[in-house]
Amino acid sequence: MPLQFPPAPAPALRSVLAALGSPSALNEAHTPALRALQGPVTAELPLPVHVLDRVVAGGRPPRTRLTAWRFLIRGGDRFVAAADTRLTPDGWAFSHFFEGPYVAATERALRQAESLGTGYQPRLLSVPELYMLTLWLHGAVGASPAAGLPAAADLLVPLAPAPPGIAAFRPHPVSELLPVMTHRLTPTALAGEAA
Repeated sequence: MPLQFPPAPAPALRSVLAALGSPSALNEAHTPALRALQGPVTAELPLPVHVLDRVVAGGRPPRTRLTAWRFLIRGGDRFVAAADTRLTPDGWAFSHFFEGPYVAATERALRQAESLGTGYQPRLLSVPELYMLTLWLHGAVGASPAAGLPAAADLLVPLAPAPPGIAAFRPHPVSELLPVMTHRLTPTALAGEAA
């Protein structure tokens, strides 16, 4: 069973398509590869972006919150950039274009996940305190993309660049990787590193 991409909110997709069609939005973008493209571009592979909050020792589950929808931008036969949207009081709106290592890393991790042969809902999970972004393969393929916590059997695939000591592109069950992240983020671990 392939990856089951959740449908992005229609306003999020419309705002990205409008930005792609706006010469001023493209000219203001800090994405030379996107600005240099000739020909049509498409917004593909919508991914809800969650932020991992409140990682604490003691077995309490962390919290996640949906902060964005990300679309990979295809020009010709390759992805050259990504576009993020954000939730505003008026709904989902275009935020910014970007390029860099996470675009290629996301594409690679998605291709790798397709080969697993298991059905997952792909999401992105950001851990800002570790400067870490993972592909979150959520086992509940029909779940609302805005809700849910990482389940023990879900997989997290750290994207490159990954923090030291965490292998990029290696699928980790949440039950295996979450304790590593918890250890790195707890105040005792931070105090021990400072000593």
